[in-house]
This record gives sequence, structure tokens and C-alpha cells, in this order.
Amino acid sequence: MPDQIALLTNPTSGKGRGGRVGSVVVPRLRDAGFDVRELAGRDADEALDLARSCVADGVETLAVIGGDGMVHLAVQALAGSETRLGIVPAGTGNDVARNLDVPRQDPLAATDVIIAGRERTIDLARVGAKYYVTVLAAGFDAKVNERANQMTWPKGQMRYNLATLAELRTFTPIPYVLDVDGEEHRFDAMMVAVGNGPSFGGGLRIAEGALLDDGQLDVVVIRPMRKTALVRTYPKLFKGTHVHHPEYRHYPARTVTIAAPGVVAYADGERMGALPLTVEVVPRALRVLVP
Repeated sequence: MPDQIALLTNPTSGKGRGGRVGSVVVPRLRDAGFDVRELAGRDADEALDLARSCVADGVETLAVIGGDGMVHLAVQALAGSETRLGIVPAGTGNDVARNLDVPRQDPLAATDVIIAGRERTIDLARVGAKYYVTVLAAGFDAKVNERANQMTWPKGQMRYNLATLAELRTFTPIPYVLDVDGEEHRFDAMMVAVGNGPSFGGGLRIAEGALLDDGQLDVVVIRPMRKTALVRTYPKLFKGTHVHHPEYRHYPARTVTIAAPGVVAYADGERMGALPLTVEVVPRALRVLVP
């Protein structure tokens, strides 16, 4: 009897790329001898139910076609289970795939990673009952995301560009209270991020040096700076060289509670909730397929 793989697709990922990618992934898996269970939820709730049914049925591998949001959804079902996660990137940011070195521009190469079956066990971060893989944003970047989500025009990246400009006009440093493994810190800052992995937002390496399997979180603080300095620092995030800025701070942690007024936190690009929130690392919580 052939091995079974459940394939969960978000057909709207990457402006419809998810659906197109699925049409080449399924034949590749079947040619490799797999019995493919094709799944596509009509909405996020149905997709999550489908992912949970795969775990309940003991399916060995659940592969997702989509972006970080689709991976985030699958992780809610797979965390702590024996079902492995495979990823065929078809979104915009694809930071989970980036952090795991899964090919992001070649769906067939990503499918071949799943076929090869090389496994890695990684940590997850948990906020209440929700898990995330990459970075929780809880500052200027989160405010931009929240503003963009309230806008109906334009679509795509331009909406976030306009939201960034609008937020820059009114943004002032935020007063934070952090509890990092029982030690309290009070300060004003432009942003606080909690990394399980290093990057978010399409390759912004805010938590440079974070490892997905070291059993700890990386709490990053950007202390107050002029708005012009913040704009100049932004390109450095793609290389991780912002760590040399004098207003950069880093705290390793297993558990961190973040409190600040008027901030809604995002992780893996998804809304996690208003602060205060507590984030804890869950070591070795997810089995993933990697190159």
C-alpha cells in the first residue's frame, strides 16, 4: 500500500499561485508513489478542521501549499503530534520556508524535499493556545500591520507601504513592561519582537541569530530613535546588521510577558491579540521536512 500524504492548499495564496502550484505538485507526489489526499478548505476554520482530521487519522505527513499564514494554520493542528509538516511555498513572505531552507521559487524542488523525507524537529513559540514558528511583532511593525488590515485599498504590498508612511507620521515610542524569565524591564521603545526563528515580513531578520531548535526565544528591543534613523535602519534588517545599532537590545528567554498600551501583536503575519501577552518556548514541538 503506498504511503499517504495529505496535501492542504490555499488556492488564493500569492494572488492565486497556490492553486497553480497544486496542479504540478500532485502529479509529482503520485509519480513518486504516494497516495495523495487533496484538501482545500473554503475558509480558515474548515482548513484547520481538515488539518486536525489528518492528525486524528494518523496521517504521516501533512504538506501545505501556501504562505506563512497557511503554515501557521497547519501548525495549530500539528503542534505536539507525530504528523510531519511539509511545505511548498506559494505565498508572499514565505519566512517559515526561508528559515528552514526550503526552496521558495521552485515548487517541484520543494516537493522533492517532501519526497526525500529528511526530517528535523524544531521548537515552537506559544501564546495561550496559539503557536507560531517565526517572530511575534509587538511594536511599530505590528501597528503598521494593524493599520493595513483596516484599509480596503490598495491591495498587496502597496497597502503596507502606505500604512507604514501613515504610521510614521503619528508614531511615538511605546512604554513597555517586559518580564523576561522573571526579571522585569521597563523602557520606551520603537518595537519589541520575540523570535523563535530569525526573520519575518519577507526576510526581515529582526531576530538575527535566533535558532529554531535551541530551546529558547530571542527577545529583541529597538529603543527610541528619530524617525529618520528608523527609516535608515530598515534596510539593515534584511542583512541582520541592525544588531550593531546602539539602540538594539537582545534578551534570551524561555518565557516573556510583554505589556504595552494600544498594541496588537502579530506572529507569522497573523493577529495574535492585544498586549499584554505571554510567550513561551515549546521545545521540539514540530516535525518538519527539510532539505
